[in-house]
Amino acid sequence: MTQMKVALIGDLVASREAGERAKVHARLAAALDRVNTDVPAAVPLRVTVGDEYQGVYDHLGPALQATLRLRLALLPHVDARHGVGRGSITVLSEQPRVEDGPAWWSARQAIESVETEERRAALRGLRTAYAAAEDTRQDTGDAGGPDPAAVNAALTLRDQLLHGVGPESLSVLAGMLAGMTQKDIAAELGVTASAVSQRVRRDGLGALVRADELLGGLR
Repeated sequence: MTQMKVALIGDLVASREAGERAKVHARLAAALDRVNTDVPAAVPLRVTVGDEYQGVYDHLGPALQATLRLRLALLPHVDARHGVGRGSITVLSEQPRVEDGPAWWSARQAIESVETEERRAALRGLRTAYAAAEDTRQDTGDAGGPDPAAVNAALTLRDQLLHGVGPESLSVLAGMLAGMTQKDIAAELGVTASAVSQRVRRDGLGALVRADELLGGLR
């Protein structure tokens, strides 16, 4: 059976330098479980081999939201890069599940582009890219989906802004994305509400939350 879907491929960044491999893998497994709960997928995220993981979404928006939440669940201990591809997926086998198709090829192309671009000093904060397969043009329901150039422009800015956020503010951002108030975040972190407000303004956390909302609406 062939369906138009969004494939996500993720991989840990410099995981071999992150310390004990067993702890890194356990942290990744916990992050995947959390994000699968927070952002339900058509095929839940799961580790495939080594530090690579994959999942499938019905729409682009939730896939992009999952990439941000995965990074927040892993940082500051380890980071992750992601490739997201939109296109058709063919299920070759259910047990074990084996899939193929342009969505996966596009996701692979996207994550490889991240690996290349992040080597440039000016783009060292880049962690996410999106590619659409040619067969999305045949999906008359949405004329092929959002423009990849526009999506990648937003992802580049989102990733670069997140790259400059410190550990304390990462916790604040995670709370905001979970719908917590600044007062509740302050209580959970054991800081004042004023300190949380300062971090929100200083690190552009409100912009990151708004970008997540807008990207999350993409189909």
